[in-house]
Amino acid sequence: MLTKNQIKLITSLVQKKQRSKHQLFTVEGKKAVDEFLRSSFKLHHLYAVNDNFDVDAEHFSLISTAELKKISALTTPQEVLAVFEIPPAKAVSTDKLIVALDDVRDPGNLGTIIRLCDWFGIEHLVCSETTVDCYNPKVVQATMGSLTRVHLSYLNLEEFLKESKVQKFGTFMDGANVYETTLPEQGILIMGNEGSGISADVEKLIEDRLSIPSFSAHQSTESLNVATATAVLLSEFKRRT
Repeated sequence: MLTKNQIKLITSLVQKKQRSKHQLFTVEGKKAVDEFLRSSFKLHHLYAVNDNFDVDAEHFSLISTAELKKISALTTPQEVLAVFEIPPAKAVSTDKLIVALDDVRDPGNLGTIIRLCDWFGIEHLVCSETTVDCYNPKVVQATMGSLTRVHLSYLNLEEFLKESKVQKFGTFMDGANVYETTLPEQGILIMGNEGSGISADVEKLIEDRLSIPSFSAHQSTESLNVATATAVLLSEFKRRT
């Protein structure tokens, strides 16, 4: 049976402040939980409505469906919720292509971008301090386990770019056509905020401006969603290597 203190702790982890305080986050759903259990993430505790998990008794609680609803952040709770420890950030390597996010706020976009990095073999994803927290439950859910294979770092993006010696690419409406641009294996691809794009301070540090041309006959077509644009650009970078 769940205690009041357990319920209070788990439900508080929807807040970034509480995740930072306790250095814990939640994962829901069997597929996602299994991914994290196989990874280097350290399990704090697992709560499930069945015992189909290879977890020692000290870190496992069998709970009812009603109890799962009390702690779940999902509209339709799945059979398991696990609490994992937030690991320390790893040092960022720019030996290969990495992606940097400048103030990306939508959890779904960040989750999709983490999955894209996993798919295209991007090991490091650098985020500005104003980018949505990768341990936000909605982000974790959207990554479908890819968070276990992509290293994320939150830092002062301007300082990081100033210190980095590799080529820096940014996405702009007036940039060079990505399909006609020579792209290297090494560099930093910077993606901006959903509404305002790359900030002016970060823009000053970018040497190469890229754009994805529109083939639509309608001039009023909106710009691409940041996650969709990331997919197109990563595909082009990797296609050339």
